[in-house]
Amino acid sequence: MSVSDSFSRFITYYQRHGLEATICRASLAARRRLFSGRMVVFYCDLTKQLRYAINIPVSLRVERLRNCAEVSEYDLQRITSFWNPKLARRNLQERFKKGASLWLIKLDDEIAGYSWTLRGATIAPYYFPLGPDDVQIFDFYAFPKYRGRAVLWFLVVHILRCLAAEGGSRAFGDVAEWNQPSLSFYRMLPFRRLGLVRSFRVLGRSYSSWSESQLAERVGETQIRPASCWK
Repeated sequence: MSVSDSFSRFITYYQRHGLEATICRASLAARRRLFSGRMVVFYCDLTKQLRYAINIPVSLRVERLRNCAEVSEYDLQRITSFWNPKLARRNLQERFKKGASLWLIKLDDEIAGYSWTLRGATIAPYYFPLGPDDVQIFDFYAFPKYRGRAVLWFLVVHILRCLAAEGGSRAFGDVAEWNQPSLSFYRMLPFRRLGLVRSFRVLGRSYSSWSESQLAERVGETQIRPASCWK
């Protein structure tokens, strides 16, 4: 994220929540960046997901969107309104241009949560290169009103089954080491922990340092080989 984007998000948060809340938020973000920069990487063998049936409640409906034209203005406003709308809309457009899919889960026709996926590549430099049938799953989110109802669980499991039906091989996701709610959520899903990694950039190149990993083990049909340096 650029300095201008970070400043814009800071201003938006300040306007909505006031100075005291903004200072607390900035302090928390700084502590996380300085002392908790490691990410936990998870993977899911998609070839096994079609073995299990899942019955989504009739009140829930999942939509997959592949471009901006498919997103209604009402849904777009819901997705982008809880943080900087201008940056959120630009971010959404950039992801669609890279081929990402936006998955919405709706409860009684209202968006309850969403997630993104991208096949064969990653949105940003990753810890290792993905294969053509690998999928990155990222930025899943449940709106506060709908938390505690398992809507994200239904959404992600549905996504994994759809990706498997399309011939996907493996799905990868990651979450910050300090984010206990998201770590707990991954443990409820058919993901396995791959390892703990820290990434950093030097002269425009991204590097990854693994603290512990199972990258040498076989995952699905092929081995995952780490890339210590990734453009």
